[in-house]
Amino acid sequence: MIPDEEVERVREAADIVGIIGESVTLKRAGTTHRGPCPFHGGRNPNFSVDPRRKIYHCFKCGESGDVFTYLRKRYGMDWPSSVRLVAERSGVVIREVTSRREGPDPREALWEVNAAAEDWLRRTLRESPAGNPGREYLAERDVGPDIADRFGLGFSPRDDSLRSHLATLGFDDARQLEAGLLVKREDSEKVVPRFRGRLMFTIYDVSARVAGFGGRVIGAGEPKYLNSPETIAFTKGRMLYGLNWARNAIRKADRVLLVEGYFDLVRLVVAGVEEVIAPLGTALTPDQAALIARHSKNVFLVYDSDKAGLKATFRAADELLHHGVSVRVVSLPSGEDPDTYARKAGREGMEKALASAVDVIERKIQLLERGGWFADLHKRRRAIDHLLPTIRATSDAVTRDMYLGRVSEATGVDRHVLTAEAEAPEGGERSPASTRQDPAPAAPRRPRKEPTAATPVIRKGDTGTAAERDLVLVMLTSRVMVERIAERIGPGEFRDARYREIFEKLAAVGPETIIGDVAAGLSAPAVSVIESLLEMQGAIVDVERTVNDCLARLELRNRRELNARIQRDLKMATPAETDRLIAEKQANSEEIRRLSESITPA
Repeated sequence: MIPDEEVERVREAADIVGIIGESVTLKRAGTTHRGPCPFHGGRNPNFSVDPRRKIYHCFKCGESGDVFTYLRKRYGMDWPSSVRLVAERSGVVIREVTSRREGPDPREALWEVNAAAEDWLRRTLRESPAGNPGREYLAERDVGPDIADRFGLGFSPRDDSLRSHLATLGFDDARQLEAGLLVKREDSEKVVPRFRGRLMFTIYDVSARVAGFGGRVIGAGEPKYLNSPETIAFTKGRMLYGLNWARNAIRKADRVLLVEGYFDLVRLVVAGVEEVIAPLGTALTPDQAALIARHSKNVFLVYDSDKAGLKATFRAADELLHHGVSVRVVSLPSGEDPDTYARKAGREGMEKALASAVDVIERKIQLLERGGWFADLHKRRRAIDHLLPTIRATSDAVTRDMYLGRVSEATGVDRHVLTAEAEAPEGGERSPASTRQDPAPAAPRRPRKEPTAATPVIRKGDTGTAAERDLVLVMLTSRVMVERIAERIGPGEFRDARYREIFEKLAAVGPETIIGDVAAGLSAPAVSVIESLLEMQGAIVDVERTVNDCLARLELRNRRELNARIQRDLKMATPAETDRLIAEKQANSEEIRRLSESITPA
């Protein structure tokens, strides 16, 4: 049987207009689509399909229902077959169980308490003296009460007033803990509010139910942004902020604008550009990319133009390309982000910026050319390493072919050589060697399959991944070492995304932050890693030696991969370049020998 929550997920993802439109001629009529009724054989447009409410209705014969009802009545399908067909058409993989759940949807309890919390948080921001910090902050950002109310903004004070209010409505601590409104401290049984002194953004699912919250700290405190934890009603990696508002606009414009932050989205919508959505504070996930692809195949990335923004841009682009989406990058004037630019330029300015957007591969090439990365052989080899992940990520054959041709033209490297390189087995990720000089952060290559274990399998000889694990373990269990480690390496040294995510969080919060707050806002895989590593407490005896050995192993990994790149460069080098590359390889080999000798024998 197919669980109710799976049916609901398929219904939310379904393009009811597209499915019914395969057998009925539909024309847009305001917010609905109209056509002749297929059930009573009428010729007048009495049959209405509402994409927002996901239903159809005939005003003549009275037939009505959802997409599953339509397939069952029109084609005689049984219930499971109709759900499976719609799931297949919508790109949704459904989970079936041996027996169907009886009774109400278990998410109802969380939707109910979240809705009550949202109402109180909004009233606090709008009316209560306790909401003054939130109102003052919004005034500084030119967000008036009407805008705050439109987007469900609220404020959570630092005290227990929300908890007390919900208790008077019959929502006990257990329900509030389950919804993530409260959190239990690890060092005691004390229960405290998760969101304290934060401007609150309500996160709705596509059916406009309150799934969770995002909180922006006002004043001092870390982390800057904090989301609700994963619950049966809130799965961060499978939801998109603003999709509940943007769906009709996306369908009408046949495009999606993807931004990074809550305020970016709010400002663009207020400016009149409504087809805007945002991931929930993390890198775009495969599920989020698939969800976007179901709504439109045309995506504009409107991220910040600084180094971090470019890195996020290219990571999101590669994920979207994997799902067959056309990706263009919007470049804003220097010093501007989507929030500030939309505030100044309005809809007209944003439309001009969108009209000037370029394909993601073209944007990468622009940055590389400006940085002089095609000027000599050694840099050109590394520039190609930045371009190949985007070629590999592209699932559309025509786009991939055009990308190969454009990169060949820009780099002067034979197209057949690039094709062979792009199609070669990936093995491990390339080293981010000399990351201080990198022209634009390259998105990591997409793994063939996401690992599911709490920690990755560390194969024999894979000392780099083992070093990443041990460094994170030290940082979790010896918090005084966090700053010292963060001074010597950056997140780019971590190839495993989960270790990198934990490293970045630990480097951002203070050493006194409890593990529960460290884990808050991290992805589910990263939280699983933390839980696994904490079970290894006491495994490291000599912390100083372990840190030094781990850092040496990471450097050793980089040096070995640099030598491998030099060896590849030698195949394309001129006689003059050959001498230089051989000398560089010999010097690097000497450093490899020194590092190997410095590591404590196992």
